[in-house]
Amino acid sequence: MGMTSLEVVKSAIHFQSPDRLPMRFESLGINDTHSVGTNAIAPGDHVGRETYDEWHCLWRRTEMANMGQVKGNPLADWEAIETYRWPDPDDPAYYEGMEGRFAGAGTKYVMTGFFMLLFERMHTLRGMGNVLTELYTDPGRMAFLADRIVAFDLAVIRNIGERFPGRIHGFSFTDDWGTELATFISPRMWCDFFQPRYARLFEAAHAQGWDVWMHTCGRVNEIIEPLIEIGLDCINLQQPRALGIVEIANFRRFVMADIPGLIEGAHAGAGLGDEFLRHVERTRLLVHMMDICPPTGGPADDYRAIRGELAQYSPALAEKPEIVVANKMDLTDADKHVAAFREAIGKDVIAISAVTGKGLASLTEAIWQELHPPQ
Repeated sequence: MGMTSLEVVKSAIHFQSPDRLPMRFESLGINDTHSVGTNAIAPGDHVGRETYDEWHCLWRRTEMANMGQVKGNPLADWEAIETYRWPDPDDPAYYEGMEGRFAGAGTKYVMTGFFMLLFERMHTLRGMGNVLTELYTDPGRMAFLADRIVAFDLAVIRNIGERFPGRIHGFSFTDDWGTELATFISPRMWCDFFQPRYARLFEAAHAQGWDVWMHTCGRVNEIIEPLIEIGLDCINLQQPRALGIVEIANFRRFVMADIPGLIEGAHAGAGLGDEFLRHVERTRLLVHMMDICPPTGGPADDYRAIRGELAQYSPALAEKPEIVVANKMDLTDADKHVAAFREAIGKDVIAISAVTGKGLASLTEAIWQELHPPQ
């Protein structure tokens, strides 16, 4: 007899070889999980043009039904903190009806959770600009705000656990942390300010016997390991290309890291070179993206300089397999320049134009073949 949905999901999360993949395709009527939520208002009625959530944040929408955006921040003026009414995590109405939501759970993996756990709740209350600024200029104020939110979250986790002991298996939450390029704040600040607070929440969820699931958008590579360190069990990431995941034909994919151009002396720590080079050490393949028509000098000189920095930092790094790429083939006389470049370095060069897309399919296929050589 095969595993139950609960057993499949649990085994997958904890790397215990389930007999099939767990699935969550609600639109197709396929779902190994079952949600039991509180009465949190969250964005509210998606049809209404304006709604308020339980934190008194104003949500506004276009004429088309959608989740909307927060356009009214109740603590945008910090003086409002004196009269602000914090939501009550011990209000019985917050949990009323949850028992009935277990109907249909059967042998599925049961989840509960939060919409906007910490960071998103901070900026919906105070405003994104204020939060990002005051994390630097007034960290005490931000600590007060964050800790009030964490206290609410901890109380809700405790209350749900006490009401339904042993009946819930996973705790999910949302906190979007990234832009297309990076996290909203430096990884160092994230670890100093937010990691300890998330750790308290994850510990409380684990104490109830729940796995911790997180949904986050954007390029969040730098905080994934710190999240795992404090007990994150499952992460749902959006925008794979922002995360450096390259998808090519026939359902193939690989991860690519974009390392900024190195300057002379990088091997000795000039600029941020040694930090970048430490990241390069983790790769299996180097792709040198050369400007075929640089404003000064030439691509051959730039290539040799990069190779020299790699060798001086680590001979093993310099021995990694590599692909050399000439970019900006859309410029005049680029063909002539790339021919001279090939001759100067004595290696094959893949010619591309990032602007027009010319050559990109050949480049990604070459990377795949280098990463997966025929056996």
